[in-house]
Amino acid sequence: MFSIPGKQAVTLTPSAVRQIARLMERDGAKGLRIGVKKGGCAGMEYTMDYVTEVNPMDEVVEQDGARVLIAPMAQMFLFGTEIDYATTLLESGFQFNNPNVSEACGCGESIKFKDMPAG
Repeated sequence: MFSIPGKQAVTLTPSAVRQIARLMERDGAKGLRIGVKKGGCAGMEYTMDYVTEVNPMDEVVEQDGARVLIAPMAQMFLFGTEIDYATTLLESGFQFNNPNVSEACGCGESIKFKDMPAG
């Protein structure tokens, strides 16, 4: 597991905490699992799924009733990320303020990480 003792892998803004807790309650989930997968124009994409069972290898972040689980293969890519939930005139959704990202595409959904080989 990729972690630093005493430091959470990700942080959640109050807006993200409220939305995650709301989703957990509405859908009876144990949390939201966050990961990354290959895809998109920049090479990688974030994934989010409802969790019905906690994987013992997941990194668990709990804050004020919200629970985020970080998939094992994503932990090194997400360490230090702030997760926010924002609503604008056109859309609402989770935003990842990730210090490990070196490039992002125009749509904002595809990313490239520092020190990640191309293609």
